[in-house]
Formats: sequence, structure tokens, C-alpha cells
Amino acid sequence: MSTVQEISPTKALAMIKKGALLVDVRQPREVARKAFDVSEILLIPVGELKKRFQEIPVDRKVIIACHVGNRGMMATRFLMNQGYTKAVNMQQGIVRWEKEGLPVKSEPKQNNGSWLMQMFKKIAS
Repeated sequence: MSTVQEISPTKALAMIKKGALLVDVRQPREVARKAFDVSEILLIPVGELKKRFQEIPVDRKVIIACHVGNRGMMATRFLMNQGYTKAVNMQQGIVRWEKEGLPVKSEPKQNNGSWLMQMFKKIAS
């Protein structure tokens, strides 16, 4: 069995800018809270990978990412076993990505009065 290659988030971003594809294997609710802010990303939760891995181009450099790296490691190993020789795992996932100051999209935080404003808007309409 081959060893999974791991790369830093900074290296991952440089690879993405040169055409590598980022595959986020987190759950949709995790992605909704905080997502990688990159030009091209494929979202395939790790639990769906066995059914959907064919959506990932086999001839392209692919970076697998998750929250802290564990699911990414499993997903990368699975892809390697399917013949994906250009798949790498991002070390420590979005946690390290954000620590390194790389771009993320976050769910907008609602201020305390926003629920009240939404209620008034519903009543007014």
C-alpha cells in the first residue's frame, strides 16, 4: 500500500491556483458553517465517496480536505486504491487553512435583533 502524500494548506492553495481540484469531504452542514473560498471545489461527503468518486477526474491533481485531516486521509487512501495517483491530503484540513490566514467563506452571523426584524418583515408582508 502506498503512503498518502500530505501537503500544507499554503501549498494546496498554490496548487489550486495552478489548476488542481479541491475536493471537500466534509458534511454539508459543516461546509455551510465554513467553506474553502477557492475558485473551483467539489463537495463529496466521505460517506458518499464510494458511490461518487468517478466525479473526480483521475488525470488531474486532486487535493482532498476535511475538518482536521482524518477523513481526508481515509478518502485519499481510498482514491489511491482506485488508481488516483495524483491525489494528496491537505494537512489538518480547514482548521489549519484558516489558521494560515487562507480564504474562507463563513455563514453570516446574525445579530441579536435580526430575528425580531425578520418577524416584523413577515407580519408586514
